[in-house]
Amino acid sequence: MSGVIVTNPPKADLKDVDALARYGVATVSEAMGRTGLLGPAIRPVQQGVRVAGTAVTVLSWPGDNLMIHAAVEQCGAGDILVVTTTSPCTDGLFGELFATALQRRGVRGVVTNTGIRDTQELREMGFAAWSRAVSSQGTVKATGGSVNVPIAIDGQVINPGDVILADDDGVVVVPRARVAATVERSEAREAKEAATRAAFLDGQLGLDRYGLRETLKNLGVEYQSYEEYTGERP
Repeated sequence: MSGVIVTNPPKADLKDVDALARYGVATVSEAMGRTGLLGPAIRPVQQGVRVAGTAVTVLSWPGDNLMIHAAVEQCGAGDILVVTTTSPCTDGLFGELFATALQRRGVRGVVTNTGIRDTQELREMGFAAWSRAVSSQGTVKATGGSVNVPIAIDGQVINPGDVILADDDGVVVVPRARVAATVERSEAREAKEAATRAAFLDGQLGLDRYGLRETLKNLGVEYQSYEEYTGERP
């Protein structure tokens, strides 16, 4: 497998990236029309952490982490490393030594649909990581691949320089051209949810706030007492 290492791709503005980090993955995905999620299989190795950064993408051969070594050189402050393979792989392609090198360069985390190992060490050093699997299985460094090319995870295309946002709920990709607009829509959604939260705390029901009683009626859903439903007395 031959490949290419693309240098200096355009990236989203870190000001917008940091603004996006104020919102959760669920909020941002909803703000984009319920798109961008990298699927439920990719989970964090830590809890209570949210990070956002610009994607440095890696396409590797299964069981081979050579191209991650190549990608480290292309990473800088504010980036998030995003790794996938040409076919499914759960081997531990990423661990504490990679995290040490990346942390030194100001990288904010890693997202991979392969395996990660050294998870305790990653938590102790405060390096955020999301993966499809945790595996101690080692790898080789023998096959070419690519860095900073478009990749796909769970049907979502990730281009270098796109924004990756990750938290306890999962991971979402925001295309570089849509970041500023998504920040605005996320802010509006957050304000709307704050008003709804206040209404619920005050005792209002979702059935009334969202006008769902009429929806139930139109769908033919009926209210019946216990006696009507069972023909029995309680």
